[in-house]
Amino acid sequence: MRGTFPFGTNWSWRSGFDRRHPKEFISGKEIQGWVNPGVVSRRLLNSKNSQSQRVTLTEVYLEPGACQQRHSHQASEQVWYALAGQGTLLLGEGKALPFHRGDVVRFAQGDIHGLQNPGLEEFVCLAVTAPPLDFREAYQGTAKSPAP
Repeated sequence: MRGTFPFGTNWSWRSGFDRRHPKEFISGKEIQGWVNPGVVSRRLLNSKNSQSQRVTLTEVYLEPGACQQRHSHQASEQVWYALAGQGTLLLGEGKALPFHRGDVVRFAQGDIHGLQNPGLEEFVCLAVTAPPLDFREAYQGTAKSPAP
């Protein structure tokens, strides 16, 4: 079976991905969450549930008024994609920028960044970190995190 993805990229089921048997499948029921007051980070893809050595994929939920304090990662970069709600990016030198559904931001290694939810509804974003990091020390607890 052959076809064309958008933008003209050719694909073939024979090229390595078998849609009946993905290389790795992680059930939403198995995903663990890290918890701070007002914040849940669902660890979608990480070294504990995947063989990937290149990225960590995290779904982050902030309740209204919640905040992830400014911090930096000295050996990794991050990309955040806002999925729902309205947030505020907390940057270095006390700067802040609006961060809304559909926005994307990239932080190079060492960049100061944080996130606040000043809105009245939950804010959700997807974070991609490369190379992978273990964020465990930044959270107060863990919990089974059911699929939304």
